[in-house]
Amino acid sequence: MSLRIRPSVFGAVLALGVIGIAGRAAAQPDGALSGNIKYNSGQTVQPIFEGWTKNADGSFNLFFGYLNRNHVQELSVPVGPENQIEPAGPDRGQPTYFYTRFNRQLFSVAVPANWGQKEVIWTLTTNGRSERAVGWLRPDWEISPPGMGRGNDPAKNQPPALTLSGAPQVALPATLTLTATVTDDGQPEQNPGGRGRGGRPAGPPAFDYPSKTPPPINVPQVERTPRPRVTDRLQVEWFVWRGPGAVTFTPSVVGADKGPAEATATFSKPGEYVLRARATDTGATVTKDIKVVVTGQPH
Repeated sequence: MSLRIRPSVFGAVLALGVIGIAGRAAAQPDGALSGNIKYNSGQTVQPIFEGWTKNADGSFNLFFGYLNRNHVQELSVPVGPENQIEPAGPDRGQPTYFYTRFNRQLFSVAVPANWGQKEVIWTLTTNGRSERAVGWLRPDWEISPPGMGRGNDPAKNQPPALTLSGAPQVALPATLTLTATVTDDGQPEQNPGGRGRGGRPAGPPAFDYPSKTPPPINVPQVERTPRPRVTDRLQVEWFVWRGPGAVTFTPSVVGADKGPAEATATFSKPGEYVLRARATDTGATVTKDIKVVVTGQPH
């Protein structure tokens, strides 16, 4: 009798095992074993390979995410020697702005049908240390296409269509108004309580410390803004994909059942940004980007 581990579970367990070893080694103040000490800042971002899917034309998509080991510090790492994917890089569409903790299956790297046993390597240097993820086409790493929803039948529920609008340039300290329009096939059907049948709200929940768990040891502590509760079946979540600094979206998650959904973006620094919107019908998701050039200086 053979035992088959689901690739998604296998990948998560393997990644967590590697991360746990590296995390313990990296978090040893004064040579002492730190165990499960949490850190607000100063730790690395670990890129993670999460599996591959096969396309109709025979090519493949290799999916990546990351773990920012910090509980507070968000980092910006431009594409280049410290944020590169090879071969054919350094730019293969990876993020340059890294939120805290786990961020799963964020992007994919396409490889041709004859890729064979070659590897795709994402190397990321943060807080003075380099980490990497290695993508391959081993059979046990095949996964379902992300964004289609767990157990979702594409014949019954297609991802929503998403269009974005917003000025391509803004001068600080002004804010930018972003508008997202979502159209959908009406599936999955709405359940009482604001969730689609079998679905989940868009995006990860805001990080929260359990009441009996001590907070990270570094200071300053920060108050996390609770994630807005949106009961619409169609929802849009905004986040920074690329950029030199943090962006505050108000609201960060907005309902789109009744038409175009608006949010404002407040930038912390001037520079070039790629803002990403993720739309969900609670069963399937789609993403789209908008580029913004920010000038001037914040207050």
